[in-house]
This record gives sequence, structure tokens and C-alpha cells, in this order.
Amino acid sequence: MPSFPTIRMRRMRDKPGLRDMVRETRISALDFIYPMFVVHGRDTRVEVPPMPGVYQLSLDHLVHEVGELYDLGIRSVMLFGIPEHKDEWGSDAYSPTGIIQGAIEVIKQTVPEMMVIGDVCLCEFTSHGHCGVLNGNGVDNDATLELLGQMAVRQAEAGVDMVAPSAMMDGQVAAIRNALDEADFENLPIMAYSAKYASGFYGPFRVAADSTPQFGDRAGYQMDTPNVREAMREIALDIEEGADMVMVKPALAYLDVLRTAREKFATPIAAYNVSGEYSMVKAAAENEWIDGRRITMEILTSIKRAGADVILSYHAKEVAEWLQSERR
Repeated sequence: MPSFPTIRMRRMRDKPGLRDMVRETRISALDFIYPMFVVHGRDTRVEVPPMPGVYQLSLDHLVHEVGELYDLGIRSVMLFGIPEHKDEWGSDAYSPTGIIQGAIEVIKQTVPEMMVIGDVCLCEFTSHGHCGVLNGNGVDNDATLELLGQMAVRQAEAGVDMVAPSAMMDGQVAAIRNALDEADFENLPIMAYSAKYASGFYGPFRVAADSTPQFGDRAGYQMDTPNVREAMREIALDIEEGADMVMVKPALAYLDVLRTAREKFATPIAAYNVSGEYSMVKAAAENEWIDGRRITMEILTSIKRAGADVILSYHAKEVAEWLQSERR
């Protein structure tokens, strides 16, 4: 095999056009699912303090925002709801008039082409902040499954395009699949938060979704952060139970997990570029310690390069704006 000076790898890096020609991984607006936080009321647009550029939105502002996202080329959103009233059982989550159900209906009436994904978890809706109903000081896995199934069916009735169970209850995919099938929604897909770690990167999200546990933590049901083989078991079980897409969450500190999953499974894989990852970039950029735009693109490219088919990211809107401006 020839080597230097015959081979000069710099030749194909010398000009922007050459670099574009041989680029292996590309980011587009179609790669994204944009997470959104929805609240009751009207004329509410409240910026989340640790997440600059991310807002809690009432339905009137939600419609405007979703229209802007669609015009930018983003075709999927994920909904998280903050109810007016919380209780021990998270009843707003599976009420026909719950906040997520209302948001789904409004989006489908105004921007019907937008793919709407509903998060299926009780943490935003319970008074204690845990992802299921309690039995003493612990979460009752099996009792929670029935409520997750009800929540998924309510979202399906409202017109959701996909449900995404994130509670990390054992058997949640099967329970939701059975509930949907029994309600004649057998064609509604499930994106499972399969490898969801008990991570410290979720702090800003818990401010945005008002979902901080009132006692203890979620380490008893979310994954232990050092484990990879366990993640592969979780993913395999969810696929066996009927998941149509699986997820690794968080993304940036778990690129090895994402790559391992990509090599092992043919099922579509999502990766969640979570709130703490977003907030760190924003804070450093605001202090002019980093080039925020450049670092954002580098991080998102790394996630796709590691094997993600789709990326959930709070950066999605600004990246879509950058990409659109580059095309002009």
C-alpha cells in the first residue's frame, strides 16, 4: 500500500467543497424531535431559567411555535405536560381533558402534518414527583402499568402519532401495546425509553417539567450509569414486548451505549440530547468560553455518528434556523 508522500490525506480537506463532498455524517432538520413543555391557560410563554431559549407554553403559544418549527423543516415534536393540579395518582395524565391530550388535539387541528409524540410517564403529574404510583416509599411497578396504558390510550384518542413510555417500569411496553391494541390502536407505534439512565444530566428538565421527586431518587427504576450490558438487555426486552423504536438517554455521556446498541439491533434508535447537556453548552457560550454554534453542531454530529436515527434535542430549532440560513 502506498504511503506518504504518495498519499496525502490533507488533499480532500483543502477546500470547503472537497470537505462537503466526502462528509460522512450530515445533520438535517428531519433528524430532530423537538421536546416541548405545555401548560394550561392562555398567553403563557415562560422561559425555563436553566434552559435559555426553552419555554413553558400555553396552547395558543404552542400552536404558533409548532407552525414555526414546521416551516423550519422540523417534522416531529415530543410533548411534556404540566398540569394545574397534581395528585398522588397523576390523574391528569390519563384524563380525557388532560394537558397533553389538549395539546395533541390543538396541534392536529392546526398543523396536522406535524408528527406528535406523547411522553408516557406520571412524574410531571404526581404530587410526589415519582414516575408511578407509590406503595409505601417505593413505586409500585405493576399498579403503574395500568395507568400508563390508560395514558397511552387517552393520547391515542386525542390523535397522537406515537407514544413514548419513559417511566422505566418493567413490562411497560407490553402493557401499553396491549392497552392500545384493545382500544383498536394496533397501528400506533411505540418509542420506548429503553436505556434510560439515572443521570445527573436531568436537572434542568425537572425545573421545566416541575417533576423533581419530593423524596428519594429514581435509581431504583432508572438504569445504573456504569452499565452497558444491562442496557442491551433492556433494549432487547422492549423490542420483544413490541417497541417499534428504542432510545438511549442521555446521549452525550452514553455514546458508547448508543454505538453498542446500533451494532446489536436493527430497530430504529433515538438518542435524547438531554437538558443538562443543553444547559452546559448554553452557559459556556453565554460566558464566551466556547463557540456555542460550533460546539452544538459537533455534539449533535457525534450523536448521529454514533448511530442515532433520530435525535431529541432542545437545540433543534436553532440548528434548523442555522441550516436554513446556510441554504439561502
